Amino acid sequence: MSEVNSSSLSPEFFILNGVPGLEDAHVWISLPFCLMYMIAVVGNCGLIYLIAHEEALHRPMYYFLALLSFTDVTWCTTTVPNMLCIFWFSFKKIGFNSCLVQMFFVHMLTGMESGVLMLMALDRYVAICYPLRYTTILTNPVIAKAGLATFLRSVMLIFPFTLLTKRLPYCRGTLIPHTYCDHMSVAKVSCGNAKVNAIYGLMVALLIGVFDICCISVSYTMILRAVVSLSSADARHKAFSTCTSHICAIVITYVPAFFTFFTHRFGGHTIPHHIHIIVANLYLLLPPTMNPIVYGVKTKQIRESVIKFLIGDKMGIT
Repeated sequence: MSEVNSSSLSPEFFILNGVPGLEDAHVWISLPFCLMYMIAVVGNCGLIYLIAHEEALHRPMYYFLALLSFTDVTWCTTTVPNMLCIFWFSFKKIGFNSCLVQMFFVHMLTGMESGVLMLMALDRYVAICYPLRYTTILTNPVIAKAGLATFLRSVMLIFPFTLLTKRLPYCRGTLIPHTYCDHMSVAKVSCGNAKVNAIYGLMVALLIGVFDICCISVSYTMILRAVVSLSSADARHKAFSTCTSHICAIVITYVPAFFTFFTHRFGGHTIPHHIHIIVANLYLLLPPTMNPIVYGVKTKQIRESVIKFLIGDKMGIT
C-alpha cells in the first residue's frame, strides 16, 4: 500500500527556484557563473587536448590530470547550463526523472572528483618516494584500472540516492529552493520520512570523503618525511614544487565541499539560505575553473607545452 501511495505522489516535475530571496538579481548573479563556466570548459578541454597530443605529457601524473579535467568539465556541465536557463529565461521546470538523473550525476561526479584527487596524491607519493620505480609501478593498465575503480565506487555508492529519493512521497508541493537537484534539497520537499536519505548521505560522505582525505593525508605525510630527508636543498625545492598545484586543487575542492555538507545538516537556521545556495554553486564551479589555471601556472611542463603549441601554431600560420 505504501508503494502505491509513494508512486501516486510522485510529481511530474519540480520547480527549481534559483537563489531564494535574490530573484531580482538573478541576471547579475549569472554573469560571474557564466564566465567561470566558459573558463572551465575552455581550460579543461584545452588541458585534455594538450595531454593527448603532447608526447612530453604522456606520463602518469598528466593522465590523472586529464581524468580530473574530464571529471571537472562534465561535473559543471550537469548543472550550469540549466542554472543559466533559470537565471536568464526563468525556465524553472524540470521533470521528476530528469531531476533524479541530474542528482545522480552531480553526486557521482563529486565522488569521482574526490577519488581522482586521492589517486593524484598516491601518484605524487610514488613519484617522490620511489622515483626509480615510478613508471614500472604506475603503468598504463594500472592507471586505467585505478580510474575505473574510482568510477565504479562512485556509481555504486551514489546510485542508491536515486532509489531512496524516488520512493519518497511528495505532497508538499514541487518547489525546490535551489538551482539544481541536490539530494537533500529534493528529499526535504517530500512529506515522507527522509531520515534514511540523511543517514545514507552521511555514510557515503564518510566512505568517500573521509577515506580519500585519510589517503591524501597519509600520502603527504610520507612525502614530507621523504622530502625532509633529502640532503640537497635543490632536490627538496623541486619535490615540494611538484606537489604545490595538487595541494591547491585539494584546498579548492574540499573547503567549499565541507562548507556545503555541514551547512546542509547543521547550519540550516544560522546561515542565510541564499548564501548556502551560492556557495553550493561555487562548489561545483570553483574547482573546474581553478584547476586548469593552477596546473597551468604551477606546472613547468604544461607551461612549456602551451608555449610550444602556441609558437608552433604561429609558425604554421606564417
